[in-house]
Amino acid sequence: MVMGHEGPYVQLRPLGGGKEWDCAPDTVRRATAAERLSAATACANARSRGEVP
Repeated sequence: MVMGHEGPYVQLRPLGGGKEWDCAPDTVRRATAAERLSAATACANARSRGEVP
C-alpha cells in the first residue's frame, strides 16, 4: 500500500500493516489480482487469530 512519498522515493507498507520501506517510483506497479487476494486472505486470517484489529 502506498503511504506517501519522501524526496525521490515512494513509501510503501504491507497491506496488513508493518514497517514502511522506500522504493524508487519507476519500480512501483499495481499488485496483481492473485497478490491482492493473497494479501487479503493473510490479513483476514491474522484478524481471525486476533493478531490485528
